[in-house]
Amino acid sequence: MNKLVWQRLLALLLLVIPGAIATWGFKTIRDVLFYYTAEIGNEEISASIDWLKLIIGILAFLGGIAFIAGWILYRDRKRNYVAPRFKAKKKDG
Repeated sequence: MNKLVWQRLLALLLLVIPGAIATWGFKTIRDVLFYYTAEIGNEEISASIDWLKLIIGILAFLGGIAFIAGWILYRDRKRNYVAPRFKAKKKDG
């Protein structure tokens, strides 16, 4: 295969992995909150939130989204598609 094709496949893979991590984080947050609300209706057990799982889900979601957002900002800065307030600061001297 051509070198450019491999580079594009690698770039796609670099975006799919953080996207999958963000998706898993969102699913984890949703599941924790769903199980908490489902336990509220059950009188035999006391409802509690699995805080560790919730925090890991939030970190995974925010980390994946931040990586993808940074990737897009870097690409748009390189192609000069961004508004002036998002342009990289020039270093003097």
